[in-house]
Amino acid sequence: MKFRAKIVDAACLNHFTRVSNMIAKLAKTCTLRISPEKLNFILCDRLVGGGVSMWCELEQENFFSEFQMEGVSAENNAIYLELTSENLSRALKTAQNARTLKIKLTNKHFPCLTVSVELLSMSTSSRIVTHDIPLKVIPRKLWKDFQQPSVPDADVSIYLPVLKTLKSVVEKMKNISNHLVIEANLNGELNLKIETDLVCVTTHFKDLGNPPLASDDASRDRDPAEMAEVHVDIRKLLQFLAGQQVNPTRALCNLVSSRMVHLDLLHEDVCLQYFIPALS
Repeated sequence: MKFRAKIVDAACLNHFTRVSNMIAKLAKTCTLRISPEKLNFILCDRLVGGGVSMWCELEQENFFSEFQMEGVSAENNAIYLELTSENLSRALKTAQNARTLKIKLTNKHFPCLTVSVELLSMSTSSRIVTHDIPLKVIPRKLWKDFQQPSVPDADVSIYLPVLKTLKSVVEKMKNISNHLVIEANLNGELNLKIETDLVCVTTHFKDLGNPPLASDDASRDRDPAEMAEVHVDIRKLLQFLAGQQVNPTRALCNLVSSRMVHLDLLHEDVCLQYFIPALS
């Protein structure tokens, strides 16, 4: 297995750093999948029972000026690595205003992702800062556990309001309850609701708009005013909202009644899918 890549464009470097910071806030550890065309950051906590899962996808040509990789074989040309997200984020923080960033797979008594940052200098010479991020290579037999999640047909799909506004509302609700009901319909209405023995609080969003559903039959058979609802752990939703670095160009919430919330975000050329299971 071989992997090396290089970023020389400052905007690409800053964007890649923001993505890394976002992943660090969403997942303590994650799986990095490297293929010839794409990088994926994957979280599959649901395999451990009821946790969230995440699939973040980057087109490598939009970030890297050089990109070379060889997978485990010609038939399985991919590399799966498990690493601590915060370690990568910390390494990239030193790359602000850097001239170049190089990333490669190395073996220094143990497998590492080596990040080399060439920093600008007042003199003609430059300084190189190197980070060796320890990781675990995931064997081929376990790759099936890290495939892109299948998305069931949503009962309701709705555009989200501004995420900063949503985060502010959810933060206040978290002080009252750990459970949240998310409701939405095909009239562009979204409700966030908490209920306790003492109080019931609902925040209403209107005129958000609905994209076309993947299943036309579902949209034809459903009353537009009928609410689909999912009960979730409010802390998992807040973790997702706290991890967002910028407002995405597209933000969708897909509700599968009583099963899951599927959040689908597009940040320029980065696609993030986040799955929160329903509380039983």
